Amino acid sequence: MPNRHGADRVGGTPAQGDPYGVVHGFPHRATVHASLTALHRRLPPARLRCYAASVPAASVALGPGEELTTGVRRVAAALAGHLRLPEARPVVRFRRMEHAASVELTAGPGYAVELSDRFLTRRADIGAALAHELTHVLLHRLGLRFPGTAANEILTDVATTYLGAGWLLLDAYRQDGAESQKLGYLTPEEFGYVLALRSARFGEDPSPWFTSAVAYEAWVRGRAEAARERRQPPLAGASWTARRRYAGERRLGRAAPGARYAFDGGTPATHVTFPCPVCRRRLRLPAGRSLRARCRLCGTVLECAA
Repeated sequence: MPNRHGADRVGGTPAQGDPYGVVHGFPHRATVHASLTALHRRLPPARLRCYAASVPAASVALGPGEELTTGVRRVAAALAGHLRLPEARPVVRFRRMEHAASVELTAGPGYAVELSDRFLTRRADIGAALAHELTHVLLHRLGLRFPGTAANEILTDVATTYLGAGWLLLDAYRQDGAESQKLGYLTPEEFGYVLALRSARFGEDPSPWFTSAVAYEAWVRGRAEAARERRQPPLAGASWTARRRYAGERRLGRAAPGARYAFDGGTPATHVTFPCPVCRRRLRLPAGRSLRARCRLCGTVLECAA
């Protein structure tokens, strides 16, 4: 029996003061980080470099006069090609459904995607829905899956974004008068955060692609959070205040509650563990001196004042 996966609005508790009931912030941080680590474990650096360029906006947009069936097939084929899926003719159908879209996960070469009929009048967001569903196909073929529907959907959103197609999902977030639309399971800021990690890794600026003002604002907030993490000890880019606090904690041999790093080896601590800012794999380094370290998983070289 084929498996089916669907994607729609983010779950959780709406942020206080949001008139549209959209969740904000970073409530899925742990699962997002686990998704990044899992993706790097499954795709080596050379394979990830195949996704260094995001899918172009022109390839996934339906023209104003383009025939719907032809246009949807073209967009689906462009996304399948971008995700490095085997060449096959995508089959896309519209029907009334609760979720935005669903896909059949089979062993065959084809891609059978169903889209909600609401996209018949929201053609601009068809690419976003297809990007998420075709990433489900990619992860299925890679044998990469998390237990539980919610965690697996977050993994899919992270993979879609990190592999260069998820900016479409963030741009589909809009608030216009009394209407709001939010696709995917990540919050807008979490989409922006993963997009910022991708941007830092591949040197790509997605800012010009956004057509939604609220999506752009979420990207800015997510980018700020990613930048804040890169300024945390023991990384050399940490602020003087943070480094002074870190040094005091190292002398005591214990980190403050909520710190991203942890110490071991006595007082003062001889080693520090902390997550790689790229793949989130935890690293363990000697503490108390400056050094350069290479993450064995993603290959990132880190300047540390450990």
